[in-house]
Parts: sequence; structure tokens; C-alpha cells
Amino acid sequence: MKILHVITSLRTGGAEKLILDMVPLFKASGHQVDVLLFDGADTMFKDKLAGLGVKIDSLGINTWLYNPLIIFRLIPYLNRYDIIHTHNTACQYWMACAKFITKGKSVLVTTEHNTNNRRRHLFFFRPIDKLIYKQYSKIIGISGKASDILNHYIGNGYPVVTIQNGINLSTYKNALPVSKSNLLGIQESDYLIVKVAGFRLEKDQDTLIRAMALLPVQYHLALVGDGVRLSLCQQLAEKLQLADRIHFLGIRSDIPGILKTADIVVMSSHYEGLSLSSIEGMCVGKPFVASDVDGLHEIVEGAGLLFEEGNSTQLATIIRQLMTDQQLYSTTAQKCMNKAIQYDIRKTVNEYEQVYKLLYHNETQVS
Repeated sequence: MKILHVITSLRTGGAEKLILDMVPLFKASGHQVDVLLFDGADTMFKDKLAGLGVKIDSLGINTWLYNPLIIFRLIPYLNRYDIIHTHNTACQYWMACAKFITKGKSVLVTTEHNTNNRRRHLFFFRPIDKLIYKQYSKIIGISGKASDILNHYIGNGYPVVTIQNGINLSTYKNALPVSKSNLLGIQESDYLIVKVAGFRLEKDQDTLIRAMALLPVQYHLALVGDGVRLSLCQQLAEKLQLADRIHFLGIRSDIPGILKTADIVVMSSHYEGLSLSSIEGMCVGKPFVASDVDGLHEIVEGAGLLFEEGNSTQLATIIRQLMTDQQLYSTTAQKCMNKAIQYDIRKTVNEYEQVYKLLYHNETQVS
């Protein structure tokens, strides 16, 4: 099959990481799999994918994502591929419009990566979204919760299925830790908490930063990622006089090693779809702690520890309990590893491939 994945960019993020991990595996199965970016800026993920021999097209650099003229630039792709798979809102919208206008031969698939977004709180978007989703032959929710919420939002009659995200487990399980002194210039005896996430509104680094103010000085926090709220979080750390204990590491290529170095991995968030960073954090042999919100609850329940959304006091208490109770620490870490095994990227790829094959077979039978 000829398959095209369409995404806004290959900057860091869950959807972007999924493409980075999945596309080479699809190619290894004998499919032609290309990637189209709305914003073709050079990034670490883009370089890695290109280095693996993946063909990457782009519509430009710093493209305005919601320019309707993009529709006309997408139309030619609708006759080049058997399956076109979109990610992110702008790609979902404009590719659906191109399909509606031209009735191009490509079968459209899209993935719903979150349990929430701003459109769903604006009543006038619902009928628009319903029309957009009608153009898709399959809509994939990355978790049961994501699928349930989408079904509730757009109603019955849409081809929604659930395929859980996955990661390359061996990359994280077999990673070697780096020394805390080399990474951050701190003592090896200091306690290190790590969070890997973009600095976006839904990711809630603020609660974790406030929790640090309630912990003793030997506790340090490493925040990996970049984004629009980075400067605000840096300002909060300064305001709470935590600048020497909170380390902003930016975008890194050695995340598996950083996670292995952590004593505790945390994901404080307001909502998620199915957080790949959380699965990565759960499979490195360390306790995982997360906000009790949609998209995290179903991953973490029964394995890691959950705290009330935004409750920095409860989060700080859980962190101290883990570092003072060795039995709790070991048991939680083992449960997290056991749970993470369910999210192998190869299982994800196999399920996506079955969807593609079914749609391709049905299309060729009709034509």
C-alpha cells in the first residue's frame, strides 16, 4: 500500500513521536510510507526520520496552519496514495475539505490524540466537526477514553475505533542512566524527579513546580521539553526561589537515559489523550506519579500513583512517601513496568495495519 501521514510538523509531541516510531515499522512491512508536514522546519524528529530513508514533503517553513489555501495544495496528494492518515486539527480539517471538493481516490483515516480541545467548548464548532469527521473512513482514538468522549461529542454513526498508542519498550528498558552530577551538577545522593512534556497549557508543569517548594533541598526537578509556557514556568520557579533546584533541560535526544537517572517520574497534567511520555516513564524501573485526569487515569491506575489534579500538596506528600518507604517504592516501580508492557509499539503498528488493509481491500473491491 501507498500510505501518507500528514501532520503539522515534526516538533516534539506525542503525535510526532508516534509517527517517528511507527513509520519505519510500516516501511519494514513492505509499504510505501511518506510524511507530509504543514510546517517543514528542521527538527530532531525530522532529521531522525529522514535519516531512516523516509520521504518527507512539506508545505513550507512556519506555514500558517489555518490558511484555507492549503486545501488546494493538498488536492494533488489525494490521487497519489491509497491511504492518507491525518494528525492534528489543521490537517484533519483541510484534508477533509480537499476530499469533499475533489472526491479524490485516497481513503482518509485520522487519529484523535486528545480527550479534550478548545473547539469542543464552542457550540458552533460541533456541526462543523461533524461534517469534517464524515469525510473519514476510520477515526482512531488513542485510548478508550478518547474514543468515548469523541463519540459523545459527535454522536453515533461515525467509524470510531480505539488503538492504544505504544512505544519502543526496549529503547527505554535497556537505556543506561547518566550521572546526576554530569546531567545537572548535583550530588548523586540528591533525589531527582523528572517530567518530560512540552510546555503547553494542558501539561501543568506549574503544579509540579509548586510541589517542589514543599520538598526539602535535596530534591531536584528536571523538566525536559520546550513550548509557549516555558518562560512562565521559569518565572514561577524564580518567584518560589527554586531556580537552583529546578532544571530546565529543553529538547533532548537522550530522554531514555534521563528517565533511567530519575528517582521518580511525574506527569502532572490537566488532560491527555494517551501520553506516550507517561508510558516511557513507566517502563524504566522507577515509580511513576500522575494527575488523576482523563488520558492518564486508565494508564496509571493499578500501577503508578495518582494525585488530584492541581493538588501540589498531595503530590509533594506522595513523592516524600516514595523516597522514605522502600517497599512502596519498589512495588510501585515493578507494577509500572508490568503495566507498560501492554503498550508495545509493534502491537500498535499491527492494529493500524489491519485497519489500513481492511479499508484498502474494501476500496479495491468497490472500484
